[in-house]
Amino acid sequence: MFPCRLAVLLLMSHITMMLAEPPGCKIRITSKGLEMLKSEIQKFVKEELGNITIPDLQGKDGVFQYKIQDVKINELKFTFVDLRFQPDVGLVFEVHNSSISLSFQRQIQYWLLHDEGVINASAEDVNIHTALHLNKDMYGRLKISNISCDASVGKMRAKFSGTLGRVYDFLGTFLTTAMRLILNQQICPTLNHAGLELMNSLLDTVPVRTTVDKYVGVDYSLLSDPLVTANNLDMDFRGMFFELHNVSDTLVNYAVYPVVREYDRMVYLALSEYFFDSGMYAYFKAGVFKMVIANEKMPKDLEMLLRTTYFGTIFMLNPALVEAPISLHLEVTSAPHCVIRTSGASVAVTSVVTVMVLPPGQLPVQLSSMTMETKLNAKVSMKGKRLALQMDLRKFKIYSNQSALESLALIPLQGPLKAMLQLSIVPIINNRTKKGVQIPLPEGMDFIEEVVEYHNGFIIIGANLHFTEGLREVIEKNRQEVPSNSTASP
Repeated sequence: MFPCRLAVLLLMSHITMMLAEPPGCKIRITSKGLEMLKSEIQKFVKEELGNITIPDLQGKDGVFQYKIQDVKINELKFTFVDLRFQPDVGLVFEVHNSSISLSFQRQIQYWLLHDEGVINASAEDVNIHTALHLNKDMYGRLKISNISCDASVGKMRAKFSGTLGRVYDFLGTFLTTAMRLILNQQICPTLNHAGLELMNSLLDTVPVRTTVDKYVGVDYSLLSDPLVTANNLDMDFRGMFFELHNVSDTLVNYAVYPVVREYDRMVYLALSEYFFDSGMYAYFKAGVFKMVIANEKMPKDLEMLLRTTYFGTIFMLNPALVEAPISLHLEVTSAPHCVIRTSGASVAVTSVVTVMVLPPGQLPVQLSSMTMETKLNAKVSMKGKRLALQMDLRKFKIYSNQSALESLALIPLQGPLKAMLQLSIVPIINNRTKKGVQIPLPEGMDFIEEVVEYHNGFIIIGANLHFTEGLREVIEKNRQEVPSNSTASP
């Protein structure tokens, strides 16, 4: 009975995986990436703990009256710092055997004697254990949903200065005990604020639904909570483009699931064929893949060849049209399709080319209609946070939509039209694609030392991370600026 139940559970699990939407974009952060982040996190935590506000203390102990004020944290020394992945949780940040140096003003009244001075104190054996729980929020954004914190100050020493400093040394134990208690109470709330508010504001800079240009946008919402193991953190993003004026008309994702197995670099970005196909589908639906080549845009050699090829047709239609300008109308008939193999990536495009004559003051007259099939090599590159494409014509074929005989007559046009594509159309495409699209990475971080690998159905870009700005600078800038179009849903 048990084997049957186990088989059913395994089958249901397999069916669930089959039905789950595969990610168009996947990002893996490795332990090497955490090593780079650790120094920035350590600096950030020091700054936050340095801003701890300790209230004034005053009271009476026997014949002594005291007042402690202007408490300042002067220095934090972290002896041991660790930042690591916590499976099924997120991240753990730990500090061990560290110290905090601080100073404060004292006022002490003993009978008729009044004394003021500075107390220099140090909190020693400071230990902090903080676990950051990472989840997907309702908008599909990565968030720190909860923080588990445990902090302790093992002991505290104080040194009095002033005329009667030695007389009051016995008060040190009393005062430092109170100060140690306050520090213990302040560390975790400070780190909770730093994580839940400040660090989450940094995650707010990661685009979720953002516009690419006036035609399309891209959806980088998380499909599920991040998967955290001891060595890496994996995030599955929808990675889907959409037309801005019809966001519900999107391409169904039937692409393969991109698989990342590498750990050598700090970060890995995997993009499936669906990522590129959805982008071309969105642009196709937006009506971008249409072009008219006429007048000054028409190469003179090509116009002469077209006029020679269709001279008979023009003459039979109307001899007066022989000198009229000729134009080409190019329109992609279906969304281009991307194919990624280990040998590289290519894009297949099918379009209709209509040859028109343009008599002045009259409606255009169609001379011919032909189908053009092209295949473009697509080279993927990354610069900073922007993914770009470089296209190059690989294959080209035209044939008539009317008859096989006319297809034979089009053979002389193959070379000139191919040259026109390579010299005129492809540069226009590359001018659009070289601008690139931002990948889901926070502000202040860029990819460097990128390596692109092609697999069957997806590409993987392995890279290292570089801080262009510190965490503090990015957080402060983001909190001061008016929210941009980085999120369309939240």
